[in-house]
Amino acid sequence: MARVLHFYKTALPDTVGGTEQVINQLAQTSSRHGFDATVLALTRRAAADIVRYEGYDVHRVPLDVELASTGFSLAVVRHFRELADAADLVHYHFPWPFMDMVHFLVRTGKPSLVTYHSDIVRQRALLHLYRPLQTRFLASVDRVVATSPNYLATSKVLRKLGDKVAVVPIGIDRPDTLRPDTAGPDAACLASWRQRLGERFFLFCGVFRYYKGLHILLDAAVGADYPIVLIGAGPIEAALRAQAARLGLGNVHFLGHLPEMDKLALLTLCHGVVFPSHLRAEAFGVSLLEGAMYGKPMISSEIGTGTTFVNIHGETGLVVPPGDPTALRAAMDWLWNDPALAGAMGGRAAARHQALFTGERMTAAYAGLYRELLDRKAGGQS
Repeated sequence: MARVLHFYKTALPDTVGGTEQVINQLAQTSSRHGFDATVLALTRRAAADIVRYEGYDVHRVPLDVELASTGFSLAVVRHFRELADAADLVHYHFPWPFMDMVHFLVRTGKPSLVTYHSDIVRQRALLHLYRPLQTRFLASVDRVVATSPNYLATSKVLRKLGDKVAVVPIGIDRPDTLRPDTAGPDAACLASWRQRLGERFFLFCGVFRYYKGLHILLDAAVGADYPIVLIGAGPIEAALRAQAARLGLGNVHFLGHLPEMDKLALLTLCHGVVFPSHLRAEAFGVSLLEGAMYGKPMISSEIGTGTTFVNIHGETGLVVPPGDPTALRAAMDWLWNDPALAGAMGGRAAARHQALFTGERMTAAYAGLYRELLDRKAGGQS
């Protein structure tokens, strides 16, 4: 079985985010296609270790320092060299500028590809300094993967790479399809949440980051007569809680991180998924896929990324202008007041998920790219 090394700054089980979920999906299911996956990431733990997670090994190396959202670790260079030597192919996950440096320091000589999860949006001043390294890194790998045709069409960086870019949409599967021994939430769990939150509510799930637009959602929630439930935590959580208190939002429920079964229970029960990300740092929206997977209508913003590849306005949900609390509130009101419409959109969302966004479909596409690169290497092509 060929060996693939995934390299990114963070990974499950330490952190939960869209990129981490993609890596987890690929690492769990690659063996079905003849590839054994290993993950290398940084950790805030004091010592390096290896944890067995969902059937694959995660090598965790201590973070030394973090500057401008970029983690650095001297020790990870040695770990990367050793793991890359044992691998047949290296799968990078962009953006992480320090990863580019490690790539050139080690020079594995192995076939490589990078999943381009997002443009760099926030650190514009530092981007000018980083751009030469970024350009050189993307030119040096064998393949670059965009996560949606929308992002490829709107990213200046990706458009310059021409035929080197392939499009593989992100996909996820329900836990019970990945692990048959895993049951969904039981009746008692569902009943408990139903009693606590009511029969219907809107749901957001994700890391509380600056580009998620949660401050816009809170503004939109003022005066609403329906519950809005937020699962997750993150760097701006304190500011969001303060905003909710200032606005007197008794209808907004901050639940923090929840066990997987509770999260699945809320996805099962919710009326719809609201995803107000308003900046291009939100390249896809894995949480939208989770809503679609459970047959829920979605509300998202048009930001020129994969969010509108997942959520088609008027078909699987509603798409509103970014940063517009009035439009976001109108969309929530519309779905809340028309359950038949919401149900029909949710059904179409589930069908679209099955057609385009399953984890198996994503993994099979990556396995095809892996084989292409390994065959090219075996044939002596550059």
